[in-house]
Amino acid sequence: MGNAGRTTIRWLLTLHLLFSAILFGGAVVFLVLSVTAAATREESVLRACYTGMHVLAKTSVRASTIGAAATGILLSVRTRWGLFRYYWIIVKEGLTLLSIALGPIGMYFWTLKAVELTNAQGLDARNLPAFAVNSGRLWTGIALQIASLAAMFAISVFKPWGPRTHTDRARPA
Repeated sequence: MGNAGRTTIRWLLTLHLLFSAILFGGAVVFLVLSVTAAATREESVLRACYTGMHVLAKTSVRASTIGAAATGILLSVRTRWGLFRYYWIIVKEGLTLLSIALGPIGMYFWTLKAVELTNAQGLDARNLPAFAVNSGRLWTGIALQIASLAAMFAISVFKPWGPRTHTDRARPA
């Protein structure tokens, strides 16, 4: 690979790391806002927390998920790693699919429901069964998102599983 190719890969890696950092930071912000929403006794704070999470789900979570996935795919196909040559890449791809389901999809709908309930009921929304179910889904989604993103970072650093063997690649699906 020539200098131009190495420079392109470095830029892709830089973008991938930036998008991934934004995504992870967003997940931590969701955690902080969820803790704040659970602890507050002020209706305006409760609404602001869920509204803020919903805005993030529509904007930076969506953009950073797309950016991290796209740059990750480009890095895989433009380097020796490939999309399916190494088990650690395949695991990251699975975690990426989970992250997509949780972030731009799950967080969007769960925060939208929380915004609707708190706008209609205020603090009393916390007493509704629908709020409890939605809140449980949101908390679970946040925990899974943080865990899966942290796992992807660790897997990228340690690359714990080696290449698939030649017989693995030749085996029909």
